[in-house]
Amino acid sequence: MSDEWNAFADRIAVHAQNYLDGLSRLAGGEGGDAILPLLLVEVAQVSSAGAQLGASQDVILSGNWEPHLSEDPDVDAVRTALAERLGPVDDYAEVFDPYKDTSVTPYRLSDDLTAVAADLIHGLRHYQAGRPLEALWWWQYSYFNTWGNHAGAAMRALQALVAHTRLDVAEERTTV
Repeated sequence: MSDEWNAFADRIAVHAQNYLDGLSRLAGGEGGDAILPLLLVEVAQVSSAGAQLGASQDVILSGNWEPHLSEDPDVDAVRTALAERLGPVDDYAEVFDPYKDTSVTPYRLSDDLTAVAADLIHGLRHYQAGRPLEALWWWQYSYFNTWGNHAGAAMRALQALVAHTRLDVAEERTTV
C-alpha cells in the first residue's frame, strides 16, 4: 500500500473517530440546548471526509474480499439516547434518491446519525487492526451505499432545524 493511501486512511480515521466521539458526547448530554447546531457541525465535518472518499479513485482490495471481523459494537444505546434528546424533532421526511425514488420517506435523525456511526466503526476496526486499505475500501463502499445518504439526509434536516430556530421568530410589536 502506498504512502498516499496510508496518509488518506489516517485522515479519514481521524474524521471518523472525531465524529464518533462527538456523537457520544452529545448523546450523553453535552452541548445542552445547542445539540442541533453541534450535531450539524459533526455531520458536516464527517461528510467532508465522505466527499473525499467519493472523489478519490476506487479502492480495490487484493483478492477483492474483506477480511472477517468479529461483530461490530452495538450503537443502539447511542441511538436511544439521541432519540430521547431530540424528542419531537427526531422524525422528519426525506426523499431517498432524487433521481430514482422521489417519494417522501419517513426518517429519524437518531437512526441516520447512528447508521453513519456504525459504518465508521466498522472501518475503524479494520484501520486499528493495521489494515488501512480495508478500512478505506469499507468507508468508501459504505459511503456510497449507506452512510453518505444518511449523513446527507441528516445534514439537510439539521440545517432546516437550525434555520427554523434562528429565522422563525415572532414578529415584534411596535407601538405608535
